[in-house]
Amino acid sequence: MSYAEDVTASADWVAVAEASHHDPHSVLGAHPFTDATERTATVIRARRPLASSVAAVFADGSRLELAHIAHGIWEAQHAGSPVAYRLATAYGDDPETEAGDPYRHLPTLGDIDLHLIAEGRHERLWEVLGSHVRTLDGDTGVSFAVWAPDATSVRVVGDHNGWNGESHAMRSMGVSGVWELFIPGLTAGTTYKYEIRTRSGAWILKADPMAQAAQVPPETASVVSRSTHVWSDAAWMTRRAATHAVAQPLSVYELHLGSWRGGLGYREIADPLIAHVTAAGFTHVEFMPLAEHPFGGSWGYQVSGYYAATSRFGSPDDLRHLIDRLHQAGIGVIMDWVPGHFPKDEFALARFDGQALYEHPDPRRGEHQDWGTLIFDYGRPEVRGFLVANALFWLEEFHVDGLRVDAVASMLYLDYSREAGEWEPNIHGGRENLEAIRFLQEVNATAYRLHPGILMIAEESTAFPGVTAPTDHAGLGFGFKWNMGWMNDSLQYIQRDPLHRSHHEGEMTFSFVYAFGENYLLPISHDEVVHGKGSLLAKMPGDHWHKLANVRAYLAYMWGHPGKKLLFMGQEFGQLAEWSESRELDWWLLDQPSHAQLQDFVGALNRTYRAQSPLWERDNDGSSFSRLGAPSWDPTVIAFERRDAHGGRVVVVSNFAGVERGGYRLQLPRPGVWNEILNTDAADYGGRGSGNLGMVVASTDDGVAATATITLPALSTIWLRHQGDPHVPTVTHG
Repeated sequence: MSYAEDVTASADWVAVAEASHHDPHSVLGAHPFTDATERTATVIRARRPLASSVAAVFADGSRLELAHIAHGIWEAQHAGSPVAYRLATAYGDDPETEAGDPYRHLPTLGDIDLHLIAEGRHERLWEVLGSHVRTLDGDTGVSFAVWAPDATSVRVVGDHNGWNGESHAMRSMGVSGVWELFIPGLTAGTTYKYEIRTRSGAWILKADPMAQAAQVPPETASVVSRSTHVWSDAAWMTRRAATHAVAQPLSVYELHLGSWRGGLGYREIADPLIAHVTAAGFTHVEFMPLAEHPFGGSWGYQVSGYYAATSRFGSPDDLRHLIDRLHQAGIGVIMDWVPGHFPKDEFALARFDGQALYEHPDPRRGEHQDWGTLIFDYGRPEVRGFLVANALFWLEEFHVDGLRVDAVASMLYLDYSREAGEWEPNIHGGRENLEAIRFLQEVNATAYRLHPGILMIAEESTAFPGVTAPTDHAGLGFGFKWNMGWMNDSLQYIQRDPLHRSHHEGEMTFSFVYAFGENYLLPISHDEVVHGKGSLLAKMPGDHWHKLANVRAYLAYMWGHPGKKLLFMGQEFGQLAEWSESRELDWWLLDQPSHAQLQDFVGALNRTYRAQSPLWERDNDGSSFSRLGAPSWDPTVIAFERRDAHGGRVVVVSNFAGVERGGYRLQLPRPGVWNEILNTDAADYGGRGSGNLGMVVASTDDGVAATATITLPALSTIWLRHQGDPHVPTVTHG
């Protein structure tokens, strides 16, 4: 509109005055026009209700006094094209204050950004949406951008404006559904939310879905964040990019940061955690979810801020410091990621702009009734893009080495935890969630393309085919899948009295049938030590000594079994009580020799595992594995061989009976001397010291089989390696 027009009564001016206009920049700020003499001029407008004076102050110090026109809007004409200025405002007798004008700046998002957002393919979404400290045309401040396509107007509110957004209405970026505003003078640490007017005319207050920091719960505002961390893990990242994880040792220590040791934040936990994990020999730590979540009792699995590291333990840079330190110590970092559902809290994603937006609008697809949470609309491009970019955000901005994707089964099936009539079939009449499948394929393919060497791990509890098959072979594209079947069967077996185990050998060995159908990871996770299930030690039968012996035998069997490994915190030293997020682990148990010996055993177990390539190099190759047992078959003795690609062989023999098997005859793959490289009954680990004194001798029987006579201690697992094989380590148990 030209300067000469009488616009003071127009609907646009009224809407701008009420801070409800979808494009306040079209009225406010600096606008060029051609005056009556055909010369270029600029009209400057500002919204300053109740001000006594307003002036534009230019870079050379000159001033242009603005006049109040109507509705709290001030304006003046300036000769020439628009130039940079600041606004000096006085209220009554108070001193004049000077600030930048939010409405003189161009958008911080370009057409390409908006196109990619609409397509769901902006792989660096966190750089254009959310809040960012920027310097634009001489003004330093914070840009805000949020996707809210059903909103009729959006404002930024926070401490900077007394939580009154009338002076900071955002502009709509058209059909993209994005709203944007740059506010000069704001800095990192600013707290804010979005005030959104819905189609019904109601105003609702929402945290920023793309915020990279948040207030400490129970406060819920978003916080402007700016990283200053300088990474020192270049060597680690270079090695990772050249690594094929399936052919590497992977032994994961899962932990809940808040209850590992009480009162430790991201920075404070670094030294003790590194010392503990190094001594225990694990290759990686896996943190239960560290994205912001409103309720601590959810353990982080009901996320409200997908791009914000939880502020319970410090700032985002404090978390970067922790991950950096772990990498420098040679320890990888996996994080739990929860794209399957989100909570209904009013301040967060639920009905974000007054309508179902992030969640599927049909409750048959958009709500988990059992969990009281909402399900993402995986078929909506912008939602899919939000989640794909979120995975990339943690990999890129925090250097995490992998994501363990929670509750994949709940995403794959439309009838998950639903009765007949409570779910809607897909377009082919089936139960598979085709949109979720495509999303999982996209996030895995994109993550591996941009970050080679990472780990994408599925917690998937069904027989869904091809979870770890490549996406170009119609698979989901994960690197690994949790072997929940092995976990359930083996825990059921090991809890039985040894007297009864001979009748249930299949619970421990059925997994051999399918062990190479996927790239498996064997988990003993937090889910197995809560809700009345008891700790791993507490599950075991017998008195305290027998419980410890069972744990050692079980873990050594697990570490020998095909597949990567995961153990939840506390089980490495025999936590007695089941886990609670409200208190730290029972570290005092390490004052008792038997528990300290169990922790020493886990360290020896991990170090020996890592030194023995047959135990991990061909985890996904069925030809690397053979059952053993002849000639002395016994249902409580489980024996098998693992082979690497270079001729190395390790034999694993577990005796799950409560009695020693002396003089046990076992056919071994080769004649000659075999070293006993691990014995869970070693005295150093709290055992009785029974075994084979570091080696066994296998003789040739009829020129066909090499049969050894060995001692199998009660409730024990031993590992044997042929002396002539390459890379035989020093015996670990003294």
